[in-house]
Amino acid sequence: MKSLKKQRRIQVIALAVVALIGSTALIGYAMRDGINFFRAPSQVIAEPPAASEVFRIGGLVEEGTLVRGESETVRFSVTDGGATVPVTYRGVLPDLFEEGQGMVGTGSYVNGVFEATEILAKHDETYMPKEVVDALKEQGVYVEPES
Repeated sequence: MKSLKKQRRIQVIALAVVALIGSTALIGYAMRDGINFFRAPSQVIAEPPAASEVFRIGGLVEEGTLVRGESETVRFSVTDGGATVPVTYRGVLPDLFEEGQGMVGTGSYVNGVFEATEILAKHDETYMPKEVVDALKEQGVYVEPES
């Protein structure tokens, strides 16, 4: 009788472990496309990601690089003070998007150009995403906004 209880307990524990492993694998599989890592331009230049990898890039829109074409395609460069990455974006830019301002873009790095699928601009005069501030501080070009 004791060995039957012991055997049943082992079966229940083994089943629970298998269920836990299976659910963890399913959660990881479901989240694989929803995770976008942030990179500064210096990191992109130092270690270019694969063309199939979707990630976020952030920094300041470099002065004098914003070119609006005849079509919906917009070209500009984003910098963190240490490196500059050319960016192309097809679509309508946010109203607050301009040269010298902070931005974050989602997309992929193909043939030396970041092809953005989404562009986010800072939403007021003093806000800048934490990742962009950290990247600019790392390069020594961050200027604290005036109060």
